[in-house]
Amino acid sequence: MTKLRLGPIADDKPVRLTVELPATVHRDLVEYGHLLARESGQAAIMPSKLIAPMLARFMEGDRGFRKLRRKRLLANGALPGHA
Repeated sequence: MTKLRLGPIADDKPVRLTVELPATVHRDLVEYGHLLARESGQAAIMPSKLIAPMLARFMEGDRGFRKLRRKRLLANGALPGHA
């Protein structure tokens, strides 16, 4: 069985955001939700529940984003233990 990049979806307090997606992306999200639900034993997962974990996973894997974010946080003294 192929391993999907996302694991079970946590139930977290959402912040409402309205986005427009191309129909093909929506269809792929619906399919991804069905496959992830089947693989993880969860109930059907709506596309709206997939977007945040997918974006978070994307940003975690973006080395350039992490590097620039860390540099900015260090400059602002926002990282604990790094004055």
